[in-house]
Amino acid sequence: MNPIDQPTIDRYPTSLRVLHWVRAVLVLGLLWAGWHMTGMNDEVASKFELYYPWHKSFGVLTFLVVLTQLAVRFRTPNLPQPLETLAGYERFLSRLIQRAMYVLLVIVPLMGYSMSSTFTMSDGVFFFGVNLPELLPKNDDWFVVFQWLHKVLAYSLLVLIVLHVAGALKHRFYDRDPRNDVLRRML
Repeated sequence: MNPIDQPTIDRYPTSLRVLHWVRAVLVLGLLWAGWHMTGMNDEVASKFELYYPWHKSFGVLTFLVVLTQLAVRFRTPNLPQPLETLAGYERFLSRLIQRAMYVLLVIVPLMGYSMSSTFTMSDGVFFFGVNLPELLPKNDDWFVVFQWLHKVLAYSLLVLIVLHVAGALKHRFYDRDPRNDVLRRML
């Protein structure tokens, strides 16, 4: 059989695959909830009683999942590298988008936490019923800055996610060389 017909699957370890998909579900849920709740009228009780507290709790959870994922990545030798069968620009874009996503996956929740810490009307950040310490003093001027950063960086993360998914789908369904199917590595 021709080697092109039997692509080698260089998969990520199970722990990283599970963390990847858990993180993906959490991040997409947070992006949807953030978009939905900020579009709600302030008179809707569930906006502040349900959406904001749950968004904060799941935001902290996602941050912890990302930190765990990064720790596992740093402790795991010989992770799969971008495939040599991909064009040079595709390998470059793959690394760039992946690294930028990790940076934003850390910074976006930190900006959200900073928002909640600095807003004078905030009850703080709750993590599934546990009140976490506020690390910054109340200051509505800083709140506006953190709010803007949280929003802009979250939308930037969404753009990177779309590019990430589009790239994986392109390699799976459009590329003629089945060895380019990078999605297999994460399934």
